[in-house]
Amino acid sequence: MLQKLTIQNYAIIAFSEITFTDQLNIITGETGAGKSIIMGALSLILGERADSSILLDKSKKMIVEAVFDFEPGSLLDKYLDTAGFDRDQELIIRREMGANGKSRAFVNDSPASIQQLQFIGSQLVDLHQQFDTLSISSTSFQQSILDALANNQALYQDYQQDYQSWINAKSKLSALQEQILQQKKEWDYLQFLYQELEEAAFQTDEIERTENELAILAGSEQINAGLEKIVFEVLEAPQSIAGMLKQQLQQLQSYKQNIPALAELLDRLQATHVEIAEIARDAQRLTGHLHTDPAKQQQLEERINLGYKLLKKHQVQHTNELLATQESLLNRLQATVELDEALTETTKLADQLELTARQKAQKLSKERKKITQSFEESVRQLLSQVGMKSAQLQVSITATDTLNAFGIDQIDFLFDANNSGNFAPVRKVASGGELSRLMLCIKSLVAASMHMPTLIFDEIDSGISGEAAKQAGHILKKIASTHQLICITHQPQIAGRADAHFFVYKEANSGRSNTNIRPLEKEERVLIIAQMMSGEKPSAAALANARELIEQP
Repeated sequence: MLQKLTIQNYAIIAFSEITFTDQLNIITGETGAGKSIIMGALSLILGERADSSILLDKSKKMIVEAVFDFEPGSLLDKYLDTAGFDRDQELIIRREMGANGKSRAFVNDSPASIQQLQFIGSQLVDLHQQFDTLSISSTSFQQSILDALANNQALYQDYQQDYQSWINAKSKLSALQEQILQQKKEWDYLQFLYQELEEAAFQTDEIERTENELAILAGSEQINAGLEKIVFEVLEAPQSIAGMLKQQLQQLQSYKQNIPALAELLDRLQATHVEIAEIARDAQRLTGHLHTDPAKQQQLEERINLGYKLLKKHQVQHTNELLATQESLLNRLQATVELDEALTETTKLADQLELTARQKAQKLSKERKKITQSFEESVRQLLSQVGMKSAQLQVSITATDTLNAFGIDQIDFLFDANNSGNFAPVRKVASGGELSRLMLCIKSLVAASMHMPTLIFDEIDSGISGEAAKQAGHILKKIASTHQLICITHQPQIAGRADAHFFVYKEANSGRSNTNIRPLEKEERVLIIAQMMSGEKPSAAALANARELIEQP
């Protein structure tokens, strides 16, 4: 229940504080006084967006604060606990906005998002604003009415989860099909590329090793000639290097005892002689391993040419990069196979989810159809009560082949204002006043099925007067016996039913018009209601009539 609403620096309201009762709260005032501005401020508490244009004084902060009480253990109570908000017997929601246009929201002094406010508000208040009567023709509104009357809320929530899961599965299925289609187009080419590399069967670093081996084979004659010359010059020539060194060593051996430095030099020459001779012998052995092989050389050239061709084709530089490309191609080919398997599994899942959702949709449809006749009759009786004795509502429920957000039903409220037997969609045939009365009748029926503690009607009585307005007052009074009801009205017949009557008025302050609101005492109510009936200076008859409206049982 909404206990108190405080508005500061909003639109044309400098400051206002309203304390509501838990029954029928009526708000009246002259046209343009700012009654609906109060509803606009309350909308901010319920999660509506706002901008800095709503600031009355651009140098000050706007604050709108609402105090609610709520039922412990309710869905809202559990949500507040899960979301980490402090919970007490009171729930305080506050919206602030600075001159920079930055808006902030708080729930029990903890920061809250707009989405959180919207959910919390949906559990606290049903706000019917001006022109909301048009929603009576929307499929979502009509579905919510039938489900509220049939107590389908839990079943509908279950259906929504299954329906959304099915939609998600269908989306995934579509994406898989598109992906497979694209890969199927590439499959033959990818398979060709992979088989080409597989048949080439290159090993790690093979192209680079083949290049080295080919270079050796191609230069084997020159290498052997060079090695043989080293052997000849060092060991075999008449004046071989090894022979000349040996001869000089022998000639100088007899003098090394007398010249210490010579001994050291001869030792070094001796080591050099041994090393040169060993090098020559190694060169001689190497010549035995190097020989020309034209067939082998041709084979290596063919292999390396294939390697160069594939390197260029796949735009890589080394054998190992080519092998990585081969592995990548294999993975892509295998991925297509895996996608086929995933497609099969996702198709099965989507079919199962559709079946489950369809079963719940059929149950929803059955429950809706059960209450259709009693709903139509109850609306007919209420319409008669508010002066539309010939009007009837007919609920059309037709099955669709495809699941939709509401199940398998296509729901349409049909209306006949004159008992002509010609029913047509409400949006096409009902006038503004008829829509207002029809909406009031429907909401009065649904109120008993709703767990919403507070209902707010902003001029739901638009377009009606006289006896119809009087009967609308009876209906509103009945709703208020089980729900807190806040109603903005221009009808004295409805204002007379108030448990608390608030008057909205404008007054000049420092050359600026400000909107204020205050509760009325009984005698003030008599005057205000009489003025609603007959003008600023009501007659004695109007005052008596106003008193009668207030005192009616």
